[in-house]
Amino acid sequence: MTAVPGYGVGIGWRPEIAGFVAALPGLRMVEVVAESVDPGAVPDALSALRERGVAVVPHGVALSLGGAAPVDPRRVDRLAAVAAALGAPYVSEHIAFVRAGGVEAGHLLPLPRTREAVAAMAANTARLQAELDVPLALEPVAAFLDWPEDELDEAAFLTEVLDATGALLLLDVANVYANCRNRGTDPLALLAALPPERVAYVHVAGGSSHGGIYHDTHTDAVPADVLDLLRALTARRQPPTVLLERDGRYPPAALLRAELDAIAAASGHPAVT
Repeated sequence: MTAVPGYGVGIGWRPEIAGFVAALPGLRMVEVVAESVDPGAVPDALSALRERGVAVVPHGVALSLGGAAPVDPRRVDRLAAVAAALGAPYVSEHIAFVRAGGVEAGHLLPLPRTREAVAAMAANTARLQAELDVPLALEPVAAFLDWPEDELDEAAFLTEVLDATGALLLLDVANVYANCRNRGTDPLALLAALPPERVAYVHVAGGSSHGGIYHDTHTDAVPADVLDLLRALTARRQPPTVLLERDGRYPPAALLRAELDAIAAASGHPAVT
């Protein structure tokens, strides 16, 4: 299994908060949505971060690795080009599908937890890995429901995907919280059943409840329960990197710094602010 470097606490880079991110003195890693970057014209703000030694990790959202159809080679080539242009130490994508039968969902959709889905993930992931020069981490997504044809529980399914692909795990503790809360299951039990040695880095994000369903919004503050899960994970294995995802409704800089400080404290990392 390929080891990846650790970077403490990071944040998802977005143009709207580029100035805030640039001013974080202890920052060593950011994540950027891969499809938002032109490999031939990397934004100056990202280049400036790289020049000061901050790692930039592309996070793909559109490959549809879990789809039944073979992954589009043009999308694979573009993601590989973005990783090369950013000098990325690793790349991440999702255990999900986003299109089927020529229809674009516009959203990351959960896979049925079947061995047929594991095989589809393995085949498409192999096509991606063949073009990458760096390790790949796969992220399970938030889901509101389970498929009726599920054969495996979540931990067993994720472990089989990781074993079949040889990929690392991008563990989103906010997704763990959302999925377990909506299903009425125990998030600590799920964390305990996942292989901690496969974790490349960790996502943390905020959410909110509507109509009895918890939504992983990325536009709200990180709940205390998610920070508690991060502490539980850290007690099992110090995560190499914990990254805050925020995709809108950005709070004042002081509140965003406080959230990063809380994540650092929960994961035992030095503050970046």
